[in-house]
Amino acid sequence: MLIRESVPLAPHTTIGLGGPARYFCEIRTEEDVREALALARERNLPLQILGGGSNVVFADAGFPGLVAKMSIGEMAFEPGRGNAVEMTAGAGVDWDEVVAAAVECGLSGIECLSGIPGTVGGTPIQNVGAYGQEIADTLIEVDCLDRAGMMRVTFDREACRFGYRTSRFKKADRDRYVVFAVRLRLRRDVRPVLRYPELAAAVGRRGGIEQGDPPAAVRLVRETVRELRKAKSMLLDPSDPNTRSVGSFFMNPVIPERAFRELVNGWHASGGRGDPPGYPDGGNVKVPAAWLVENAGFGKGYRRGGVGTSSHHALALVNYGGTTGELLALAQDIERLVLERFGIRLEREAVVIPG
Repeated sequence: MLIRESVPLAPHTTIGLGGPARYFCEIRTEEDVREALALARERNLPLQILGGGSNVVFADAGFPGLVAKMSIGEMAFEPGRGNAVEMTAGAGVDWDEVVAAAVECGLSGIECLSGIPGTVGGTPIQNVGAYGQEIADTLIEVDCLDRAGMMRVTFDREACRFGYRTSRFKKADRDRYVVFAVRLRLRRDVRPVLRYPELAAAVGRRGGIEQGDPPAAVRLVRETVRELRKAKSMLLDPSDPNTRSVGSFFMNPVIPERAFRELVNGWHASGGRGDPPGYPDGGNVKVPAAWLVENAGFGKGYRRGGVGTSSHHALALVNYGGTTGELLALAQDIERLVLERFGIRLEREAVVIPG
């Protein structure tokens, strides 16, 4: 395993920010993971595992330890019971390539997760989701290495403790496990279920999922999702400066119904038009963070120095040639003003790595 020094990290992230890593290596096998961990311990260095860099922001000063880029890259399909097919993908495989391969085989279950940047290893950590689907819906198992005991361990879906954009790997056991691979249970000859109104309407305009056979319906959903994401600059495109981001910087807050009623009343009392949007979520209400950000004064296309919000989506904070310091200052101001205006504390979806 080759260890390099003073490697710029910005090119390894979708937002294009961050200084150099003191040491940098690429992980292609499970043994490479053990070697990287051993090296970090031997030299008393912090270790940061890096996937596709689509949800991470490094400090301007860089990272003072070892950054290990995950490149374990196999993919396989095995028949399961009935119409089930089990798919295994290595942590370093590009996530959209996984979705594309599944859809090409006529398999349903992850088509709504098309176009999400990043690698497979990050999907169970974040419980990646979009347009009514989550990785938790199809995940069977996650293979990991326990850093504490250097032992291989496998977690089933229940043991992952999935929640909205979270899991045990992000909360209680953050940085304890290194993901090697995930196994998913997909379905053959099953039409997609469209739970997200925007997607259902867009698919309907293109003829609907009842047209053609189930594999054709799965392909239609994937194509439509990618079109929707592209229109919001949420599909990586070198020609679109809005895609120099980590996608949604903040999570959609889930608040009690009473708190939502207070939000509505306060909005009307301040002269706001219409009702704040809210969607039922297990006895609570999910409020779109983008609405909160925009109505706190940070609309689409807001600019401050070298950073700002996307011209297509206020929830995406964009690097327009700035610095991590500028980006985090903007994020902090957004959090402060949303709290002052609406009494809601935003939680970051992006992972900020200190220097």
